[in-house]
Amino acid sequence: MEKQEMLYEGKGKKLFATDDEHIVIAEFKDDLTAFNAEKKGKESGKGELNCQISSALFELLAQHNIATHYIKRLNMRDMLCKKVTIIPIEVVVRNIATGSLTKRLGISEGSILPHTLVEFYYKDDALGDPLINDEHCKILGIIQEQSQLELLKAQARQINEVLKAFFDKKGLRLVDFKLEFGHDNAGNIILADEISPDSCRLWDKQTNQKLDKDRFRENLGSVKVAYEEVLRRILA
Repeated sequence: MEKQEMLYEGKGKKLFATDDEHIVIAEFKDDLTAFNAEKKGKESGKGELNCQISSALFELLAQHNIATHYIKRLNMRDMLCKKVTIIPIEVVVRNIATGSLTKRLGISEGSILPHTLVEFYYKDDALGDPLINDEHCKILGIIQEQSQLELLKAQARQINEVLKAFFDKKGLRLVDFKLEFGHDNAGNIILADEISPDSCRLWDKQTNQKLDKDRFRENLGSVKVAYEEVLRRILA
């Protein structure tokens, strides 16, 4: 399939139409953003790394019967996907305290949480993607059925168990990560977007070295080197 008109451009990807109305091509960009795009940068080759990492992880999830928008990787930068209508909720899964959680609740950085925490954030840049609960989702008209909210939570936890075990074998700690879901053309809720060091916090299991976008957020440098290391371990 070939790219046709661009349908959407986000912070990390562009989506292009194909000759099938239900299938799109996601092109991964080299752009880096943080703090709701207040901080911007670019890392040559980052898009290719995220495309390869996401493809490998979507294929892993498929082996565990988790439905996603992923069809196949076309090349180093482009991924063929089912077209979905994104649910405007960022589902954040936390295993270890860091980032905004430590700031909001005063939990010490690096503390292992007593159980997996699943949070919802409203996808709205103008509002700063605020933390929301089930009732907020219903008031905003995002999702009305409690069963669908419970499905998002259950899917997030299932994905977490698969990824956490996989990364552990690769010498990585899955600290936290962001998921996005959408409705396919049949109305099913499936996992969409990407799973990469842009959307996951990954620490080396022995040293706690950060191998994710925090290297950009915190001006640690070596962003591409860190992403290359994650890809190397995933494929090993």
